Amino acid sequence: MPRYRYICNICQSEQLIFHLFDEKPDLQCKKCGILDSLEKAITTPLRFKKNIKPSEMPIGELTKEYIEKNREILEQEKQEAKEETYESS
Repeated sequence: MPRYRYICNICQSEQLIFHLFDEKPDLQCKKCGILDSLEKAITTPLRFKKNIKPSEMPIGELTKEYIEKNREILEQEKQEAKEETYESS
């Protein structure tokens, strides 16, 4: 059963009321007791982020994510490679 958030016009208390979409609920405030003082609060719908598994991501996105996560490590390895001196045999 869906739940809806109502706010009292008199005491500004917030209440959750469970009822069907087409059902007319009892709109009496539980805090102040005044009948028909509750008004449905406008809410935004929940949006969940997709959790994409690495196997489902495009290859370009996987590469970009790898580079971003490991940018510092790659820079350190680059510096070490520049500083290394090679002895000729």
